Amino acid sequence: MKKYYSKISYGLLIFILAVLTGSAVPMISKPVWTGLLINMGVVLFVLHLYLNTYYVIDGEFLIVKSGIIFNKKIDINSVRSIRETKSLLSAPALSFDRLEVNWGKYTGVVISPKEKKKFIEHMTKINPEIVVQMKQGE
Repeated sequence: MKKYYSKISYGLLIFILAVLTGSAVPMISKPVWTGLLINMGVVLFVLHLYLNTYYVIDGEFLIVKSGIIFNKKIDINSVRSIRETKSLLSAPALSFDRLEVNWGKYTGVVISPKEKKKFIEHMTKINPEIVVQMKQGE
């Protein structure tokens, strides 16, 4: 079993926390406790996601985990392709340096392992039929 942590885009994290902090300032100046509690809950949830987003290769399965909201188990032998993407769609990925893992006929997930090359090598070692599409020079 090998765990691959998500690459983190600190710029994205700073932006999210700045928006949440900025929205809390007016609630602090004239105390709106309900709003502050909700805001604090969102901050804790975002931090939870950042601390608990990772990808595990366990035997012939890829497990994609992102906090309490996303937990997917994928048979690596059903994976058709892995391709580099800059997709901005919501995904269990903490960076915009992403990989799209496709399996089945029309099913896929976007992830951002910190050790991209090792992750791909591990996946293709288990399933050599996976088609890998990377940018030039990678």
